[in-house]
Amino acid sequence: MTEDAVEPLDEVQHRAWINLVKVLLTLPGVLESQLLRDADLTLLGYMILARLEACPGRTLRMSEVAQMANGSLPRISHAVARLEDRGWVTRTVCTGQGRRFTVASLTDAGRAHLGASAAGHVAMIRRLVVEPLGADFVGVGEAVERIVQVLGLPTTSLKP
Repeated sequence: MTEDAVEPLDEVQHRAWINLVKVLLTLPGVLESQLLRDADLTLLGYMILARLEACPGRTLRMSEVAQMANGSLPRISHAVARLEDRGWVTRTVCTGQGRRFTVASLTDAGRAHLGASAAGHVAMIRRLVVEPLGADFVGVGEAVERIVQVLGLPTTSLKP
């Protein structure tokens, strides 16, 4: 095979790829529909609240929130502003070492809303992902982490 030649996917690989794409394109919308219906939260909003909950002091720099969500700072800023309008997050401008940055902090109301939202969201994740995969769930997570690494994204940790 030359450098320009690419080995095609075999039938099993092709079927697996198509099914993976279906999941990647469909699952976020299904999860977001549940969150919007039950908690008036987007999936991104939920992920931001959950990330802040896991941080010391429930506070994180906006640039780190953007990195966690693999989103641009303006997109994340807009999402955080919506959460701030609801009283679930506050933003504070900080200065240090000659630099200026903004941090987002989870409020008590945001923590309560996240707590009230979590059971329904986790139930949906269990029904749609964990239960169908069964004992394979952890292995799939490990495999997906390898993709995350190849993409050059930071691996996920609940703690910053």
